[in-house]
Amino acid sequence: MLETNEILVVAMLISFIALIFTGIPVAWALGGISIAFSFIAIYGFELFNWDTYFLTDMRIFGIFVQRIWGQMSNWILVALPMFIFMGLMLERSGVTEKLMENFIQLFGRFRGGLALGVVLIGILLAASTGIVGASVVLLALLSMPIMLQQGYNKGFASGVVASAGTLGILIPPSIMLIIMADQMSVSVGNLFMGALIPGLMLGGFYILYIILAAMLVKNLAPAPTGLPPVSMKLIFSTLLAVIPPILLIFAVLGSIFFGFATPTEASGVGAFGATLLAAANGKLSWAVLKEVGMKTTLTTAFIFGIFLGATMFAVVMRQLGGDEFISQSLQGLPFGPSGVVLTILLIAFLAGFFLDWLEISLIMLPLVSPVVVALGFDQIWFIVLFAVTLQTSFLTPPVGFSLFYLKGVAPREVTIVDIYKGVIPFVGLQMLAVIIVFIWPQLVLWLPSRML
Repeated sequence: MLETNEILVVAMLISFIALIFTGIPVAWALGGISIAFSFIAIYGFELFNWDTYFLTDMRIFGIFVQRIWGQMSNWILVALPMFIFMGLMLERSGVTEKLMENFIQLFGRFRGGLALGVVLIGILLAASTGIVGASVVLLALLSMPIMLQQGYNKGFASGVVASAGTLGILIPPSIMLIIMADQMSVSVGNLFMGALIPGLMLGGFYILYIILAAMLVKNLAPAPTGLPPVSMKLIFSTLLAVIPPILLIFAVLGSIFFGFATPTEASGVGAFGATLLAAANGKLSWAVLKEVGMKTTLTTAFIFGIFLGATMFAVVMRQLGGDEFISQSLQGLPFGPSGVVLTILLIAFLAGFFLDWLEISLIMLPLVSPVVVALGFDQIWFIVLFAVTLQTSFLTPPVGFSLFYLKGVAPREVTIVDIYKGVIPFVGLQMLAVIIVFIWPQLVLWLPSRML
């Protein structure tokens, strides 16, 4: 039989999920539930003598202030607006347009070649922006009309764009990994290094699937006609287009991996480098700088608003003994340590159908990660494994954000049903990546151990 505090824990979780479906902003839902259950626990204890672990006076609101102040003064989170600025400025720099133009001419002559070029550009964007929405929109605007004009299947083209744009949430520098590192008090650099191989492996799965699908399924991704022959000039032009983002990636990730800079310092280097690229391509102006600055501010404010609400939610949850309740519930499962981890990943996968990765990272990960560590698993490995699982939340309906980003800018003939059908194989590939990382932890742990 559940005790009073355990009932309140379950009621908090159910209330949060219910409020999400009403359309109330997540930050307000988290903060409002935290305050409401604080009063319920305090006055319920006084009126009914509840047996609860909760503080029995108003000191809980002082704890809110202390935790929020600690969150806002964390220097690790300074990297967030810098990486967001870098991604948005790179989007406006014209680098991606040059890449797409050259990749189409170089790879587009083969069956599935256009889709292959989209994934390659998606990998480069992922390693230099980390912003899924910007990547999906940019790839869709540049590639979808061309692929449809060349006779590509609408679902296949949609799946390629949505999945390639989503790689940015996993491949460093990833905003999700920065937030997870802050929540779990681990090194951002270690998470970046740990996620690099799984992220590139997932991109490789996409490339392999595109090649095989184009070869085996007729008219899925036909080869275009009328392209000029490959020349040294085209190859040289493609290399010139690839060099700027590669240099930016090396400046950011290389400085972190080789110990020249902290992630916070590297984020400033990336923001400055993206601005230089925009200036070199003649795209930098006061209007662009103002627009990028405003979007960076709004995106950062949105994330920090959820941060504050999640901080309050976590305080109340822990005061109610929610971490102990969840720990005991998971450890009591009759599946063994590996079965507990798989159960957590399954819950995260299913939660991704209805919740954003940010809410899952801020609420669920801090509650389950200590349980996994107590079972003898490496924390860095589990966090990266959890991140690979959360990537599916961008592609799974009904709340898959990449699907809606794509639908908003895709040609009119592409329906939401086409998009849903197109992403199914890529969600399967994401789950395959989860299984492989689960079976072979060294895919995550090898690079951090080598760099250290």
